[in-house]
Amino acid sequence: MDFKGNLARISESIRIAKEKGATYRLGPELEITGYGCGDHFLESDTFLHSWQVLAELLSNRDNMDIMCDIGMPVMHKNVAYNCRVIFVNRKVLLIRPKMTLCNDGNYRETRWFTSWKRHKCTEEYFLPRMIQEITGQRTVPIGDAVISTVDTCLGSEICEELWSPDGHHIDLSLDGVEIIANGSGSHHELRKGYVRVDLIKSATMKCGGIYVFANQLGCDGERTYYDGCSMIAVNGRIVSQGPQFGIQEVVVNTATVDLEDVRMYRNAIRSRSEMASNVQSFPRVQCDFALSHQEFFEPTTDPIEWKYHSPEEEISLGPACWLWDYLRRSGQGGFFLPLSGGIDSSSTACIVASMCHQVVDAVQRGDENVLADVRRIVGDGAYTPSDPSELAGKLFTTCYMGTENSSEDTRSRAAELAGQIGSFHLSVSIDVAVAAVLGVFTSALKLLPKFKANGGSLRENLALQNVQARLRMVLAYLFAQLCLWARGRSGGLLVLGSANVDEGLRGYMTKYDCSSADINPIGGISKTDLRRFILYCSQHFGYTALTKIYRAPPTAELEPLNQGQIAQTDEEDMGMTYDELSLYGRLRKQNCCGPYSMFCKLVHVWKDQFSPEEVAEKVKHFFRSYAINRHKMTTLTPSYHAETYSPDDNRYDHRQFLYNVKWPWQFECIDSQAEKLMIMYEETRRTRNMNMNHPPNNSRQNSSNHDRNLFEPPNEEHGTPDYGIVVSNQICSMDKNNGVSEELESDDHQPTTGSQGQNLTYNKDAEMEALDYFEESKEKLKAEDLKALSNPSQYVSNDSTSPLFEQIGLSPVQNIETCEHVWNILDPPSTCKRHLLNAMEGELQSKRSRILVTV
Repeated sequence: MDFKGNLARISESIRIAKEKGATYRLGPELEITGYGCGDHFLESDTFLHSWQVLAELLSNRDNMDIMCDIGMPVMHKNVAYNCRVIFVNRKVLLIRPKMTLCNDGNYRETRWFTSWKRHKCTEEYFLPRMIQEITGQRTVPIGDAVISTVDTCLGSEICEELWSPDGHHIDLSLDGVEIIANGSGSHHELRKGYVRVDLIKSATMKCGGIYVFANQLGCDGERTYYDGCSMIAVNGRIVSQGPQFGIQEVVVNTATVDLEDVRMYRNAIRSRSEMASNVQSFPRVQCDFALSHQEFFEPTTDPIEWKYHSPEEEISLGPACWLWDYLRRSGQGGFFLPLSGGIDSSSTACIVASMCHQVVDAVQRGDENVLADVRRIVGDGAYTPSDPSELAGKLFTTCYMGTENSSEDTRSRAAELAGQIGSFHLSVSIDVAVAAVLGVFTSALKLLPKFKANGGSLRENLALQNVQARLRMVLAYLFAQLCLWARGRSGGLLVLGSANVDEGLRGYMTKYDCSSADINPIGGISKTDLRRFILYCSQHFGYTALTKIYRAPPTAELEPLNQGQIAQTDEEDMGMTYDELSLYGRLRKQNCCGPYSMFCKLVHVWKDQFSPEEVAEKVKHFFRSYAINRHKMTTLTPSYHAETYSPDDNRYDHRQFLYNVKWPWQFECIDSQAEKLMIMYEETRRTRNMNMNHPPNNSRQNSSNHDRNLFEPPNEEHGTPDYGIVVSNQICSMDKNNGVSEELESDDHQPTTGSQGQNLTYNKDAEMEALDYFEESKEKLKAEDLKALSNPSQYVSNDSTSPLFEQIGLSPVQNIETCEHVWNILDPPSTCKRHLLNAMEGELQSKRSRILVTV
């Protein structure tokens, strides 16, 4: 909504592009308004002001002799579209609406815009009178068209159209469009950078062509940060890379490319040429303008290797740039952080330190806009920052708020880190405030609550912890409002929160404690990533205090100490490790798992660590905790979006906040399946123990593991579960008195006999005799029964199949080839189709057999 600022930035980018000799300028999506306007896109003012800005750009003589591609909202026939407006020399050439809208994750484009559905069609758009007076045009084409210049052809796709399965760039390239431009509004997520690069390289490698990608850079007033990565690619190779993070307001990337390279590359792909010879053409808008230069011997830009940031570098740079944008636009004088000496608050402090480093670097590069912002924030028109620690002392205030439950270790670690960063640091005791609040309660109800360690109940223990946590929030805002006043400066401080994404998901935080703040730079980052980030900062910035912080166990320090030592740890309080919590979060959001689906996946992932019964209890504990605490997400501090499993209730993760915490139906399904799997688990353990006492002979040591049991350890020769796809079992009840063999499949197709568990001795004659019996038995089966054996959706009569299963159960089968021979009637016979018999319940797994695919 910063129309004045956006106009200045667009004009500056055009000026820089012309200075570099560019003839075509592409800007990001909705650059006139900003992408994150939200429901302001429903206001008529937004459309009016967008046309006013475009009128300024058209009338500016400095914008002549360069083709400009601008992003803005346009209303056509009372329907709002997200559009590109392309103009050159005061003439609007084309209005190109977005054809595929993004409507997942943080994106809600269908709430404000409609997609253009007329493929390769245009209509007349009647320009506003203010534009008609400048251009002399009454109407211009709007729709799915391309621009034909005197030397090439240029087309557009907008952001999501690159990501969609039927990417628009394919149709464009087949119709001879040589330059494809994409104005985008793509926000940052950890480990996402390679996705954009791969998509663009793939688009031009398959089809050839020049792909120009422009993305927004900076905070657009929301929880997201747009991380640049603008680029230019030619025939599958990157020739220009823009910065992913930065605090500069305008970034311009240029490249010199040869159109003949595109033409020869495409012609050499014969399959593409065959397809291109029979396509419907796009409407073409003729333009008497050349994008190429007359300097035929000017060198082209060489291809480069894309430089990616590590996740630790992304955490250091992305949230720091987001904080700077928020600070300079909020009008406040700096940040206030309750620094506890733990991983989370220390990570937040390091991000602020990284921000100070980036500001100093920008000033030293001569960025006048950054210098002006710094002087305005600190209230000193002559100040020029030269050292990040010095700047941190002016912008950053930290405070250790200790109680009688706080250890000297955390106090000293917080002070040491603050000293190395350079923040203005305070260390206070809040015991007086805690006692005062408890005094009010005691005077009213004549009772004094006690900690559990002192004989109190769990409710008393939790209430006493919450009092300390909430008072820290109250005091944080008091200090934030008055600290600069006490130091003789005007303004206030923004309070920073430091609850990570895992604690938000689990609800392991006090509502309205220090997690409640103005903004939170780590609220979308997992504890696992933050620990690695702490190590990175200790090496990159030289903050040696972080080594001690990394080694210390995470603790809230809200319960009494035990002989001066910490008696409370986060993982013990939560009933789960942070690694487990991170896995729960990814399965819940990324894999869209409910309680039962999560159990079905984790029973495989953790098969070497926990029994099915233990996995079931862990999953139920997580979902019980999640349901109890989901209401806390409604008051979660606005946080930097960095993870795809964020529980942010505002826009990203829409779910109710009132649950039946018992999950009766879901947990009953888990318990039922866990009970059945425990039978298999115990049987596998017994079989494994017997095999240890009676090792197999050498002829069978290398037998195939193609029918390994669910709970067997992975065979290193054939890979691990990390390289496989596992579909969980679903057992259907059968008649318990069906006479089915009571033996379970063994590892190598050689079943045990009797209760002693001794192995049958392999005999070739016995095997052939068994196969002959099988051939006789299958003749008694109907054709549909045989077909049903391999069809998971059909059942087979037990009476019909019992002769087969009994014989197979008694047949010693040595190898996979013999097993394939036995089942050669089935389609396909490439893998073993023997069904696992459940001796305890007489059930046949035929509805959803477990499948293991090794790659």
